[in-house]
Amino acid sequence: MIQETAKIPQATAKRLPLYYRFIQNLHSSGKQRVSSKELSEAVKVDSATIRRDFSYFGALGKKGYGYNVNYLLTFFRKTLDQDETTKVGLIGVGNLGTAFLHYNFLKNNNTKIEVAFDVSPEKIGSDISDVPIYHMDDIEEKLKELNIEVVILTVPAHVAQTITDRLIDADVKGILNFTPARLNVPPAIRIHHIDLAVELQSLVYFLKNYPQDTEMS
Repeated sequence: MIQETAKIPQATAKRLPLYYRFIQNLHSSGKQRVSSKELSEAVKVDSATIRRDFSYFGALGKKGYGYNVNYLLTFFRKTLDQDETTKVGLIGVGNLGTAFLHYNFLKNNNTKIEVAFDVSPEKIGSDISDVPIYHMDDIEEKLKELNIEVVILTVPAHVAQTITDRLIDADVKGILNFTPARLNVPPAIRIHHIDLAVELQSLVYFLKNYPQDTEMS
C-alpha cells in the first residue's frame, strides 16, 4: 500500500501509478536520469506538480541533476507494493467484463483477476483466459476462500447496489465501479466510480467549450 497516506493528498496518490509506468519505460530503455520537465512532457502533468508530488516523499532528486531512474523505480515499486500481487474479482462477465478477462492487466504484474462471477448458464463453469467463472450465488464463499478484497463491478445498474451489499458481506475493501449507479458503502470501503458515458460527455463538452485550453491535468 502507499506509505503514510494520511500525509499524501489523494490527487498525488492517484498520479503515482502514472509516474511508475513512465519510469518503468525509461528503465527499460536504459536511461539513467530524467528531469521533471521530461517527466512533465511524458505524463502530461506540469513539472511544478510533479516536484510537489515527489516532495511528499523526501529528496527523490537533486537540483541540476534531476532524478535517478533506478532509484525512482525502486522507490515506486516499494511504495506501490509492486512486489506483492493483488488478487482481483470480476463481478459481471458481459462485453466489458469479458474484455477485462482477456486483458487481465498483462502489463501490470502485481494485479491479476483470479475469479469471475455471472448468471449466464453458458458462462458459468467455463474459463476465459484461464479465469474460472462461477455463479453469482457463490460470491461470498469464493471471495472469502481466495482472500480477495478488491473487485471490478460490471453488472447492470439496477442490480449494482444489491451485489454491492453482498460484496460488503464478503469483506471486500475496494470496488472499481463501472456501472452508472452511485453505490452506498460503509466508510471503511473504498469505491472508485468510472462512468464511461459521463467521461465521454465531459470530453465532448471540453472540446466544444475550451478548444484552445492546453492546460495539463
